[in-house]
Amino acid sequence: MQDKNNLIVYCEWDGSRVADVSLELLTKGRQLANARGIQLEALVIGSDLDDVESQLFPYGVDTVYKIDDPRLFPYTSLPHASAVINLFREIEPEICLMGATTIGRDLGPRVSSCLHSGLTADCTALEIGDHTDAVTKTEYHNLLYQIRPAFGGNIVATIVNPEHRPQMATVREGVMRKEIIDQDYEGFVKDLDPAKYVDPESFVVKIIEREVEASKVNIKGAPIIVAGGYGVGSKENFKLLFELADVLGGEVGASRAAVDAGFVEHDRQIGQTGVTVRPKLYIACGISGQIQHIAGMNESSIIISINSDPEAPINTIADYVITGNLEEVIPRLIKYYKKNSK
Repeated sequence: MQDKNNLIVYCEWDGSRVADVSLELLTKGRQLANARGIQLEALVIGSDLDDVESQLFPYGVDTVYKIDDPRLFPYTSLPHASAVINLFREIEPEICLMGATTIGRDLGPRVSSCLHSGLTADCTALEIGDHTDAVTKTEYHNLLYQIRPAFGGNIVATIVNPEHRPQMATVREGVMRKEIIDQDYEGFVKDLDPAKYVDPESFVVKIIEREVEASKVNIKGAPIIVAGGYGVGSKENFKLLFELADVLGGEVGASRAAVDAGFVEHDRQIGQTGVTVRPKLYIACGISGQIQHIAGMNESSIIISINSDPEAPINTIADYVITGNLEEVIPRLIKYYKKNSK
């Protein structure tokens, strides 16, 4: 099929700034657009969008579509879906990327279902490549490789959508890097008329009051993370990790096994079903190193493994390995850092 020359990112708007996951997707989108030789575009729907393009152009965006209406913020399903569907019918994007957030997980399926385009959720990587149909032997070029874990993370599946457009994927926050391309990058702004793109009947829900509680845990942005696995043994033992993290000025993370065991809350989970982190220092305590966990922290600058099992898989990616019992090793680390930290 003949593709149009555009890759578009749906950018989430919180009333004052574009969400980090959207900026991460713009960074990746710029790379994919360069590989395809196409335009990178951004769509922002909400209210008070006067200067939103100043947040987007530095990421290499060629065109910013804005649909500004007080009724479009905060997000509600029907108006946003109506706007995206009608715009996509007009511009026929080749690729669409969204964050795998509560908004993206609600909006993406609505759009893909209506446009019969297909959607791959929770991708961990995106690439451009070719594909040959095993049955028809038809060759397809420059498709979006939508890469994600499958079967509980035991395999990595590469999914392609040869025939239908847009090729749609959602990606979780933190999986892609956020990097400014050029602070002085200049693109075009297209202010779209809400009356043209949003079905008036979609405004059937009105938000009367909204309460948003900020997360008390910020492991994504922490420069130092002390993470515990099932090998920590108990909720009580996790207190040692909190004490070490406090001394180092870091945060506490956990593997899924530790969270499932009730040692810590889900907000601290790192891995394919949790948060992806890239700290300067990652101290893995009692973590075996299953691929699902490693996928969420393997880009850490320095990894220290503390484990009683010298053959633990995580030791193969660690920069430093301490073999011993956590109950002995961690108190000694705490004592040392308390004594030597300024």
